[in-house]
Order: sequence, then C-alpha cells, then structure tokens
Amino acid sequence: MTYVVTENCIRCKFTDCVEVCPVDCFYAGENFLVINPDECIDCGVCEPECPAEAIFPDSDDRATPWAELNAKYAAIWPNITRKIDAPADAEEWKDKPGKKDMLSPEPQKG
Repeated sequence: MTYVVTENCIRCKFTDCVEVCPVDCFYAGENFLVINPDECIDCGVCEPECPAEAIFPDSDDRATPWAELNAKYAAIWPNITRKIDAPADAEEWKDKPGKKDMLSPEPQKG
C-alpha cells in the first residue's frame, strides 16, 4: 500500500506533509504535489498533516483515480524535501471541487 495525493491539493499545495515524510517521497509540480508509490513506506504520517485533507491510502476509493497520476508525475517532477510557503490564495482553493482540469503538468520552478 502507498499514500496518494488527490484533487484537493490542486492550487493549495500546502507542504506540511513534505516536512514529516521520513523517506522524502514527495515530488512537486507547479500547483500540485504527488507521492512516489515506489518510495512511500506506508507510514501514514503525511495524511493527518495535510491541511487540505488531500492524502489518502491507495486502498481508499477516493485515491483510486489519482494513483496513476501520482506515479506518472513522481517520475518527472523534482523531489521536494522541505516545507515551502503555500500559494497566497491556497485557503481560497481549499475544499473547492472540480479542480482536476486546473492541474498543471509543469514541474515546480526553482
């Protein structure tokens, strides 16, 4: 089993989860984070740290449509190991439905 980042992270991109990950398995896109399923050790410490409640175990039905996307982008986006500031409008985007089309395929810059 692994953990999966889902739609609620899009445009929020809080990185509290990154800071607690013992194996540095998070990867950063322009407006979304993903977890590398081959690196995740299923410890679960990231899940309660996510202010957007966007992380679920892959056994949860809410994670299923996002598992492949996490694996895809983890292979091409840069690894992120430290907490960074969330976007200025992150709170406004938290809990908004229908954000999947807003997912940028671009990696995090800088």
